[in-house]
Amino acid sequence: MPPCLGPDHTARATALNSRNELLLQEVASFSQRHRLGLVSMAVAALTGFALTAIAVAPLVTEGTPVAQSLISETVEPQGMAAQLTELAAHGITLNRSDITRGTDTAETLLARLGVRDPVAAAFLRTDTAARQLLSGRGGKMVQAQFDASGQLETLVARFPSAKSEQLKTHFSRLTLSRSGGRWSSRTAAVPYGSQLRLASGTIRSTLFAATDESGLPDGVAGQLTEIFSTDIDFHRQLRRGDTFSVVYEALTADDEPVAWSEGAGRVAAAEFVNGGKSHKAVWFTAVDGRGGYYGVDGRSLRRAFLASPMEFSRITSGFAMRMHPLMQTWRQHNGVDYGAPQGTPVRAVGDGVVDFAGWRGGYGNVVEIQHGNNRSTLYAHLSRIDVRRGQRAEQGQRLGAVGHTGWATGPHLHFEFRIGGQHQDPLRVAKASETVPLDATARVRFGDVVRSVQAKLEVAETLSSRRARVE
Repeated sequence: MPPCLGPDHTARATALNSRNELLLQEVASFSQRHRLGLVSMAVAALTGFALTAIAVAPLVTEGTPVAQSLISETVEPQGMAAQLTELAAHGITLNRSDITRGTDTAETLLARLGVRDPVAAAFLRTDTAARQLLSGRGGKMVQAQFDASGQLETLVARFPSAKSEQLKTHFSRLTLSRSGGRWSSRTAAVPYGSQLRLASGTIRSTLFAATDESGLPDGVAGQLTEIFSTDIDFHRQLRRGDTFSVVYEALTADDEPVAWSEGAGRVAAAEFVNGGKSHKAVWFTAVDGRGGYYGVDGRSLRRAFLASPMEFSRITSGFAMRMHPLMQTWRQHNGVDYGAPQGTPVRAVGDGVVDFAGWRGGYGNVVEIQHGNNRSTLYAHLSRIDVRRGQRAEQGQRLGAVGHTGWATGPHLHFEFRIGGQHQDPLRVAKASETVPLDATARVRFGDVVRSVQAKLEVAETLSSRRARVE
C-alpha cells in the first residue's frame, strides 16, 4: 500500500514536477538552437577519448573519415567615420606626434602628421607666433589633435625657451587651435617636469661613443666627466672595459620626455669603474639649500680646483719636456695644452679674482686669476675674453673661448697653475686640493639618500649585464 501523502507533500511534488517539465523544455529548446555547438562539443570530447585511446591501445585500422565542413562568415568593420564617432562618445580623441626638421615647410610637416588642410598650412606660414614652428633649427615636438570627424582641431608644439634665463627651467608651448573655422595662436612659458631614468654602459672606444650607445643625453655625459674629473683623468686614464651606471633626471614637457639636447637634468647618482676601481657619487642638498656631489662616505667630491678648464677636450701637450713647436728646441712646458675647436668655452678651475684680462705677447689673449694662498691660474691664446680685471670669478664660470691668438699654431688652450710663482702640474694640484665632509647632522639624511639611489644604481648595473650577455 503506497504511503499516504499530506496536502503539503502533494503540493511540493506537483511544483517539482512542473519545474522539471520546464527544465526539460528549456534543454530541448537550447539543444535546438545550439545543435551545431553541441555537436562540435561532442566531436571534441570524442576526439579527446580517441587520442587517449591511441596513447594506451595499439593502432587500429582507419575507419570511415569524419565528415568536415568549413564555415566562413564575412566580418564588416565599421567605417572610419563611425569609429571616430564611437571614440568621441567615450571621450577619446585621436592624436599624432612628430618632430620638426630643419628643412620642413608647412605642407611637409602637416603631411607627416597625416593632415591635408590648406587653411591650416596658410596659417602656419602667415601667423607671427605660428611661424616659430618652422623657424630655426628642427627638433620641436609637435602633436596634432583631431575631432570626431577626423579634421585637424589643434596643433601643440613644445620647444626650448628662447629666453636664456628660462632655458634650463621652462619650455615654450605654442598652441594653434581652430574655432568656428578660424585659427588662433597662443604661446606660454611652462616649467619643466622631471622623471628619474637609469642608464649604464661599457667603454669600447671613447666615452661619448659609449654614452651615445647607452642613450645618455650629451648633457648627462658632460656631467659624468665633471663629477669624476678630480678622481679620473678622462684624457689619459680611460680604459677599454671601464663601465658606468647613472641615475639622472630626464626633463619632461607636459609629461612627455623632451627631444632636445637641453632636456637633461641633474645626475642624481653615478658610479664609474675605472681600471677596476669603483668611484661613486651622490647628489645631496643640505639644509641651507646648497647642493653638491658626495662620495658614499659623505666626503664632498667638490675640490678647491677642477682638474680641467674645459668640460671635455684632448690634451695635446702635458706638463713635461717637449719640442717647442716654433723654437724647435727642447724646453720645459710649464702648463698643459688642450686641443679644442675654436670657440669652445673656457672656465675658471677655482674661485678667485681676475688679476689680468687682455693681450700678453706670445700668449695672445690671456686671463689670469688669483685664488689666494699665492695660487694663480693662467688661460692663454683665447679667441675672446668674457671677464674684466678685478671681477670675482667662481669655479666653473666662463672666462672666454678657445682660440689661436699669439704664438699659437692652431686652436688650443694653454693653461698654467702657479703656487708661490712656481709652475705646478694642474692635475696633481687638483687631486691634492682639499674637500669638505658632511657634518654629523647631515649624515643621517645623507644615509637615507644613499640607500635610495644605491638600489637604483644596482638596477642600472643589472640592465648593463643583461645587455652584455645578449651581445
